[in-house]
Amino acid sequence: MERSAAGVATRRPAESDTHDDAPETVDWEGVPVDCAKCPHAAKRDRQPCEIGHACVQDRYARRVDRFFRWNPESAEGWLDHPYFEVRAIAARHASIFRLTTLMSDPDETVRASVALRLPQRLLLKLAKDPHREVRIRVAQRVSPHLLVGLCNDEDYGVRAWVARRLPPKWLSRMARDPDTQVRLEVARRLEPALLGQLASDESLLVRRTVAERAGVALLACLAKDEAWEVRWEVAHRVGGALAEQLAEDVEEEVRTAALVRLAALRRSDPPEGSRP
Repeated sequence: MERSAAGVATRRPAESDTHDDAPETVDWEGVPVDCAKCPHAAKRDRQPCEIGHACVQDRYARRVDRFFRWNPESAEGWLDHPYFEVRAIAARHASIFRLTTLMSDPDETVRASVALRLPQRLLLKLAKDPHREVRIRVAQRVSPHLLVGLCNDEDYGVRAWVARRLPPKWLSRMARDPDTQVRLEVARRLEPALLGQLASDESLLVRRTVAERAGVALLACLAKDEAWEVRWEVAHRVGGALAEQLAEDVEEEVRTAALVRLAALRRSDPPEGSRP
């Protein structure tokens, strides 16, 4: 630790800590930061700060974050600060026993920060939060078996996270989701035996994903798909009879893929008379 020319206690930044480009050192109300009036002034000997670099009063979030990384033990004293960035960043370091008071914070950034650290028994209480970012944090962290209640969330981003983490045995309930991205996540994880639910999906991307994972029976169905991109995926995976069928496809890309597949099948299973 060292002292600046102004007598402010500072800690020499690590090599990875570079000073910010933003020149202003103003607080959240746009008033120039005054170290003499700062509530932290009496603690500078024990808890270092540096104006324009690591400052809890600065409106620049990176400087606030750096202050709390230097002084994580001070976080609980700032949980009721009027600036939402201070509350949100302090919540990353405060004791989890103090976070319950911020679950109903008026700012969604603070509530989202809280959702990243709440224990499981409290996390679901934020599942009905009015802001999507908070509910997304819940969907990212809550135990998979508790995600069913979020399957019908109004926001596709929340549902997409549910589809990524929901136990496979419950994924079928999301196969008819109105959003393509959600159904795509389902197609990537649904058990192959259940992929037929998505074989006629309106989205080409979903059907291609199904073709990448489908079993033999479903591949035969997808070989007739109207989109050549789906048939191209099928051509890479089918057995001999279906590969021969696709070798006569109207699209050159599909024919080429089928011919390559046939050649590979013949190499792996030579005629009876040619076997040693």
